[in-house]
Amino acid sequence: MYQALYRKWRPRTFSDVSGQETVTTALKNELKTGRLSHAYLFTGCRGTGKTTCAKILAKAVNCDHPADGDPCNECAVCRGIDDGSILDVTEIDAASNNGVDSIRDLRDEVAFTPVSGKYRVYIIDEVHMLSAGAFNALLKTLEEPPAHVIFILATTEVHKLPATILSRCQRFDFGRIRPEDIAARLHYVAGQEGLTVTDDAAMLLARLADGALRDALSLLDQCASVARHIDMDTVTAVTGMAGQDTLAQLTDCVARQDAAGALALVDRLYRSSKDMERLCAEWVTYMRNLMILHTVADPGELVVAAPQELEQMHAAAGRLGLPAILHIMEVLQDALHRLRGGVSRRVEMEMAVLRLCDPRLDDGTAALLHRLDALEARVKAGVPAAPAAVAPATPAAPAAPAEPMAEPAATESPLPEPIAEPPVEMPTETEEQPFAPWAEVLEQLRQSCPPLYGVLCDSTALLKDGALVICTENALFTQLLKDEGNKKLMAAAIQQVTGTTYRMKLRRTQQVQKPENDPLAQLLAAGRVAGVAVKENE
Repeated sequence: MYQALYRKWRPRTFSDVSGQETVTTALKNELKTGRLSHAYLFTGCRGTGKTTCAKILAKAVNCDHPADGDPCNECAVCRGIDDGSILDVTEIDAASNNGVDSIRDLRDEVAFTPVSGKYRVYIIDEVHMLSAGAFNALLKTLEEPPAHVIFILATTEVHKLPATILSRCQRFDFGRIRPEDIAARLHYVAGQEGLTVTDDAAMLLARLADGALRDALSLLDQCASVARHIDMDTVTAVTGMAGQDTLAQLTDCVARQDAAGALALVDRLYRSSKDMERLCAEWVTYMRNLMILHTVADPGELVVAAPQELEQMHAAAGRLGLPAILHIMEVLQDALHRLRGGVSRRVEMEMAVLRLCDPRLDDGTAALLHRLDALEARVKAGVPAAPAAVAPATPAAPAAPAEPMAEPAATESPLPEPIAEPPVEMPTETEEQPFAPWAEVLEQLRQSCPPLYGVLCDSTALLKDGALVICTENALFTQLLKDEGNKKLMAAAIQQVTGTTYRMKLRRTQQVQKPENDPLAQLLAAGRVAGVAVKENE
């Protein structure tokens, strides 16, 4: 019968245990010197070797020919403990035997001397699951057991154990195994099983295991059922991951505030049966790496990634900035909680993406800091602080002008003719018509002249009598166009998109009232009031 890799390659000596040198060295020294404790407590996260070390210790204390603190695994006692024929070593699952009666039976058994070995060893796994009554029944026996009895308690949640239990045990903490150690063990097991694993795939499996070697071996076993040669694509397909490239694309869409592109990526992942909760968790880990790279000059072991991936993440961290990274992480963490209890995981993920692409939809502290950071960047670039702090990268095409567009008193002033080319006569329009390519013109301006784009990002455009009428509430547009270079950039953007040179006119529209509950507007207003008060006091 086939045996799972994590069972088949479970270490049989302390020397084979990966990543727990501190624990194994201490246990081997106690065995060599004979200074054995009557009760041990092994604590740590899952898959780090607690139960494995407990079984090795049970064999080592009973082995007929121990070698340097390790069991020989050849004598009758070691073989009997391995195959379960010797009853001197008893393993108890506290999750299913957590009552007082089970502990009372155990307390009665400890009086009997061992049959084949030197000690009777009781391994109580997941000991934190015992009831309060069971803990009380175990206290006296655990404190003063017979000389031939050793207790080994194992738990993943040591904080749930009573202080009276902790004080009676010699405690060993099992840390998370380093990704490098897990990857090395995976290469060894794969070589013994006739598999080939690339370095990138082994490191990815190690990262997914999150310090648990048992989980890494289980993932390797799952990948081996698909292919004998395991690479990054195999691991990504088997585990249902989105992949580093997809996470980078999603982050780039957020940086460009391209909501349509981000939603299209989420839709593609959803249609390919990617789990939205896992996607969100992967994205959080990716953003955590960006945060570390942005903050720490030499991340070292804080970020485990291939050199090419590190280079890409460094570039992404530089483009985003720390406030934006923290905002993304906060939104994703909130979405992760909602995904676990929401009705539609896809909808929850799409809502999170929209909040990320437009921080104005989020009134949290991290979103406000992100908007302030963007506002400061715009001011440093020469764009005054009057426009909205964060503007969408791809504005929607303007709709047909509503009735209020014509009602307010509007002034039209002809702008200087572009110098590049003489105007081309256009058919006379009897009525105002929406200028559909205006969104593309704005996108072109965003790349060629960010200041112009900043003051025109909320504008619309109309065609009237062969002229292009730009409708905006921002008075700074007229001032910027006094510069000849800005005029040429404006005309060039229109020419590149439409292939035609238009006469341009400006229409000032009424300013739209900002929402009263916008935290950024309130903060800016408070700053202006404070500035006026300071001047009056002076």
